[in-house]
This record gives sequence, C-alpha cells and structure tokens, in this order.
Amino acid sequence: MFFRLLMESFRRQRRRKMLAGIAILLGTTAVTAMLALATTIGDRIHKELAVYGANIVVYPKTDLLDVKIGGADIKPITGGSYLHESDLKKLHTIFWANNITGISPQLPIELAVKTASGDDISVSAMGLWFHHALTNGPGSLVTGAPALHPWWKLNGEWPKEANSTTNSTEAVAGSALASNLRLKTGDTLTANGRSLRITGIVSTGDAMDQQMLLPLNAAQSIANLPDAVRRIEVSARTKPEDAFARKDPDTLSPQQHEIWYCRPYANSIAYQIREAIPGAQAEQVRRVEQSEGTVLARISGLMWLVSAAALLAAGFAVSAAMATAVLERRGEIGLMRSLGASKGSIALLFYAETGLLAVFAGALGYLLGSGLAAWLGARIFAGDAAGAVLNPVLLPVVVALALVVAIAGSTPSIRAALAVNPSTILREDA
Repeated sequence: MFFRLLMESFRRQRRRKMLAGIAILLGTTAVTAMLALATTIGDRIHKELAVYGANIVVYPKTDLLDVKIGGADIKPITGGSYLHESDLKKLHTIFWANNITGISPQLPIELAVKTASGDDISVSAMGLWFHHALTNGPGSLVTGAPALHPWWKLNGEWPKEANSTTNSTEAVAGSALASNLRLKTGDTLTANGRSLRITGIVSTGDAMDQQMLLPLNAAQSIANLPDAVRRIEVSARTKPEDAFARKDPDTLSPQQHEIWYCRPYANSIAYQIREAIPGAQAEQVRRVEQSEGTVLARISGLMWLVSAAALLAAGFAVSAAMATAVLERRGEIGLMRSLGASKGSIALLFYAETGLLAVFAGALGYLLGSGLAAWLGARIFAGDAAGAVLNPVLLPVVVALALVVAIAGSTPSIRAALAVNPSTILREDA
C-alpha cells in the first residue's frame, strides 16, 4: 500500500514534482560545477601564474654571511660559493617532492669570445638546464629553464647538453647580445678555445637578453667548476600562506611542527629543501606566492558563495512546490489520519517522495554539473581540453546535499499539514 501511494503521488502531481525536481537539479548542477572546479583550482591557478616564474629560490647559505675587516666588506662579489648539481636529486626525496613542478639551476660564467673581426671580447653567459631529467629512474621530472619561464620567446632550438668527448658546445644567444654581435641561428663562434654553435636566438625580457645561454654541464666545464651551481629556481604547488605558515618552525611544539611540516606551504617546502641540500638557503619568492594565494582565496570564496546561493534558492523553490503539493493533498492527509494512520507514517510517505525526487535530480545534476565544470575549465583556464570529467567522489556528496535541501525545504509544509486536526480538514472538504 505504501509503495502504491508513493507511485500514485508522482503520477497525480507530475507538474509539482517536476518543478521541485528542476529546482534541485539546477542547484546541484551549480554545486557540482563549483566543487569539481574547486578540486583542481589550485593546480590550475599555479599553472596560470607560472608565467611569473619560480616561487622558491635556493642559493648558498654562505651568501648570507657578511665578511668584514676594518669595516670593509671583503666577501667576493660573486659570493665565491656554490651548491652541488648532484644534490638536486635529493629534492626527489622530500615530503612534498610531488608538488615540485619545475627546477632550474643556474651557473653564471664569463666567456672569452673571438669575434668575426678577430677581436676578443668578454661575454656574460649562463649555464642552465633546458630539458633535463632530475633522476635516472622512470617517471622522473623532466624540467629546465624553459619550463619555468614560459614567456621566453625562442627563434630556433634549445641547445643539447655538451658531449664530453667533443670540443663543441651548443648555445642560444640573448636577443640584445645577438643584435650587438650580429649573430644568427647557425653561426659558430670560438669561446674559451671551444667551438660554440648558435642554435637559436631567445628573447627573455630581462638581463639574460645580454647573455649567452648554454647547457649547465658545458658552463661547468668551461669554468672548471664541476658539479657547481650558483642559484636554483624551484616552482612548486603550494597552499596559500596564512598566519600559521609564517610561524618560525623552530619555535613550535613537536605536534605543531609536524602539522606545519606536513602542509604544502612555500615556507615548509623551502624548509625541507634546506634539509635536503647541504649548505643551501631556500626562501619563497613572496611576489609570486602571495599573488597565487590572493587569487586562489578570492576565487574559492566566490565558488562557496555561488554554491550556497544555489542551494538556498533550490531550498526555497522546493519549499514553495511542496507547500502547494501538500495543500492540494490536505483531504488525503485528513482521510489517512481518520483511518488510523500515524503522523510518522504520513510524514514518512512525504519524505520518501521528496527523497526519491532528490536522489534522481541530484544524480542528474551531478552529471550536468561535471560537464559544466569541464566546459568552464576549458574556457577560463588556458590549455584545458573540453569534455566532461566525472569525479566519483563528488556523487555521494552532491546527492547528500540534494537530500538535505529537499528535506529541509519540505519539512515546514509537512509539519504544518500534520498539525491540523483531521476532522477539521474533512469538514472543509465536505
């Protein structure tokens, strides 16, 4: 009997049920789209803001030391200290290794270049990774300067790493340097007794336009600094900085230190880099990190506001539809009460109707919302491919929210109908 009454209510009140279902559908579609975007918004914003460069910089700790005699600073201008390229593999072992998306070590050197006219000139050069695997194992991060500086414009090809068996080196020339020396792709120079072949001209928009860019191992060989790097840029996915992130980890209790250490703050990743690389000082680049955190916080707040508004609107729509539906069935409620049906059983019947409607509309809203999230992602974030991507974890969450909205919206109407005396209802319908 219960199930027959349940099915009859859907058959006889199709229009009312459809209105309530559409309200739930629209609300859950909006919520699903916002939740689906929220689960990937951090990575997407990090990718979009990667054009600002690395968010962590690593350099020798001795650069922080002031060496003075008689009030005069005698520390060499170049710092005179280096980190080891071989230590970069240790970044693969830190707690947040999977959050590191790019690494670019640097080694500045001076080249003695012989021009076409036979003159010897000194040219600043920078040794870099261009397409380098961090480790030798499968699935290793392949990274380098171009990955961390996507705004660089190259006319030609990036140089390949130098071969120790030959005396030839490939390089790219900065646009300003190439203009001054009248270099073009394919030219060959002699630098420090080596043959230097220009594979491309690069425009960086900074001081590197005046430099020669060559593979790191070639720069180490020319400068006779094996395994040396002067500076390391690191790009990592991080959690927006808050008050807890800015605390000094050495002043925290062991429990708080563990929580701080296990959160992907830029400070905690930099702390782990200092632990992994001997003699290194790692710091976050606050301009990049704060921009990313500010944008992420504002977009996340907007998403929560849209989700809350969608659910609230759905709740009001369900409440209005159910109020009309219950009013139309006052006679049926009075008859069931007079025949001995309890308030609980009648309320269960209405809640079962609402629950079935919420489950169906919520599941459909999950499918539509997933498609909407993919469509929005493809148009808001560059490089995202269109197409629905279903996140199974969101399905029970969305259906549960649909049930909460439907039950909350229908409860006032059900309680009001059950509070009326059945004899009064039957007399009004007589």
